[in-house]
Amino acid sequence: MLVTSIDPLAAYKVSDDLILELMSVTASVEDDSEGASVGSGGNLKGSASDGNGWDDRTDLGTGLFRGRHFDQEIIILCIRWYLTYKLSSRDLVQMMAERGITLAHTTILRWVQRYVPDFEKRWIQDARAVGDSWRVDETYIKVKGQWVYLYRAVDKQGRTVDFLLSKRRDVVTAKRFFSNAAKQHGAPRVITLDGYAASHRAVAKLKEVGTLPGRVRIRSSKYLNNVVEQDHRRIKQRLRPMLGLKRFETAAVTIWGIELAEKIEKQQFNLKPLTGKAATARESWAAVLAA
Repeated sequence: MLVTSIDPLAAYKVSDDLILELMSVTASVEDDSEGASVGSGGNLKGSASDGNGWDDRTDLGTGLFRGRHFDQEIIILCIRWYLTYKLSSRDLVQMMAERGITLAHTTILRWVQRYVPDFEKRWIQDARAVGDSWRVDETYIKVKGQWVYLYRAVDKQGRTVDFLLSKRRDVVTAKRFFSNAAKQHGAPRVITLDGYAASHRAVAKLKEVGTLPGRVRIRSSKYLNNVVEQDHRRIKQRLRPMLGLKRFETAAVTIWGIELAEKIEKQQFNLKPLTGKAATARESWAAVLAA
């Protein structure tokens, strides 16, 4: 008989709600796996590299998880927790092992790279509009020992507008960032910048070519930009347990997922048409991916 304990989870500062969710998900998977054939999604005792069976249960979405060795709920939970909480992939491996689920930390990293773009596409359909006063700033992220630049914008309420990871900090990059943000959300009423000249020149050039309308007001205010600087910390705190990003491309996808998790935390999505009521994180994710 397998005896499990949740005491070691305290080392990861996981809340009781998260522990209960993990127990609920794994219990659900164990119930569904009764009578399942070897190699199916219900066969959770194998390693991530062996087996290529098909999950007999209905997939969330249109076959998004078909052909995966692990149950879709386990995949979603691992990705969601990795992006949302201060947990490394190895932390999650140990937490899953407490519930009798064996997988490699590299499997979780591959899931993040595989599914974050699809998750973003599903969630963005229910996005709420952001405000028209943007606070823009750049911060630094280390990738493979080299500093790269993370452009970010939030509105005055702290809601995430957009982000861009770049190897350069210059006018060209700033133009690309503002162009993408305006294309997604429409032109803002006002943009608050720091004193970095390249960002100011980028906005001026975009006004000249009509990408941004001339009515957009530009201002510099360190005080007003505190909201975006504080928001940087949330992203960096989440990156710290990951123990270093190894490649620029995978770093961009990982940060994309963290930004998505932050937007969910900030309630930037209208889920009432899908859930009809207040829903747990697990229920919200299930509703969005099944839509």
